[in-house]
Amino acid sequence: MYQSKSDVTITKSLTDSVHYAWVILAVTFLCLFVASALRSVPGIIMLSLEQEFAWNRETISGAISLNLLLFGLAGPFLGRLMDLHGTKKVSVITLILSVLGAGGSVFMRESWQMYLFWGLLIGAGSGGTSMIMGSALVNRWFHQHRGLALGILGAAFSSGQLVFTPVLMQINVHQGWRAATLLIVVALGLLVLPLVLKFLRDDPQSRGLLPYGGNGAHATILKPDSNPMRSAMSSPQFWLLASSFGICGLTTSGLFQTHLIPHGIEHGFSEMTMAMSLGVMGAADVFGTILSGWLCDRYGKRWPLAFYYVVRGATLILLPGIDNTGQLMMFSIIYGMNWLSTIPATSALTADLFGKQNVGVVFGWICFAHQIGAAIAAYAAGYAHSLIGDYRLVFIASGLFAFLATGIVLSIRESQTVRC
Repeated sequence: MYQSKSDVTITKSLTDSVHYAWVILAVTFLCLFVASALRSVPGIIMLSLEQEFAWNRETISGAISLNLLLFGLAGPFLGRLMDLHGTKKVSVITLILSVLGAGGSVFMRESWQMYLFWGLLIGAGSGGTSMIMGSALVNRWFHQHRGLALGILGAAFSSGQLVFTPVLMQINVHQGWRAATLLIVVALGLLVLPLVLKFLRDDPQSRGLLPYGGNGAHATILKPDSNPMRSAMSSPQFWLLASSFGICGLTTSGLFQTHLIPHGIEHGFSEMTMAMSLGVMGAADVFGTILSGWLCDRYGKRWPLAFYYVVRGATLILLPGIDNTGQLMMFSIIYGMNWLSTIPATSALTADLFGKQNVGVVFGWICFAHQIGAAIAAYAAGYAHSLIGDYRLVFIASGLFAFLATGIVLSIRESQTVRC
């Protein structure tokens, strides 16, 4: 391998036997893996908070909605900062915010403190440990197997849920919600943060490398455009992607991570059974999301994305009729394979349409649409429950929205490139 004295000359794609892109992927996977567990905590501890503080479902759902909204709103600005100043600096700062928010929440006594710690601090901090971070890094470090790498990072969300949700529920039931929260605080502060500080790098050029699978044609370092969102927002392709991903948020995280466990408990399932259901979803989604990335590499992004929304809509409409554990686990497998399978396709489409150098900010705004949908679902489901006493109509309505997303995705022109 040749390197200049300044150690910034671009070299071969491989260094020794393992390209450093895989190290970046591993560290980012761990970061997203643990961060996903933090975002699943409110749904796990919701009933405990109701019992201890006598807060109603709408109050807790409001704090979670604020979390989801700020998570989305922070994303575009954090993505732009990642494009301009590097992913590592932004990720470190937001990790610290998340640790402070989660750690501070164990001392809360009033409902406004729930809004401060879970809504404001964790909401803003989570934006830097999300798929915006993953997309910014993968689209710079990988030329070959980009879809697969995005799929692996998408699976980090579900595998974190797989490992942590049953454990956190067990701790919540036997040691209390504070102990469950502190487990994630320790994992983020003492494991993830030091590894990010030591190993994360913003791009291959910082180590004198080409992107994985790249050649001399991919050696050019593209600087972010001065105002990429002006061109992006003038393109119908942006709005189609954003609206479909908004429905993705409406039909997944805001609805399920907040309300699935309470829904199941109200229909006779135990807390551990519902936690296991989310764990099975996570296990299925590890496979489904990686498979989605593989399919995107080989068959394009639009048709697989449309299929995912069709399957999601059908399973959501069937959910209210589930009345035994076997049906619940079958639902968890089918829905789980579909949970985050939309991420590799949507992220790769964003980079293809608007440029890899702009993917942080453009995908950030698309993710904001996702979180608007999630925030609406989190609050509206809680509000609807307070009015009618169950979630049946909420799940059916979300299924119909998923069918709408199918039509939106089929309207996207996959081959059209928007100049920013």
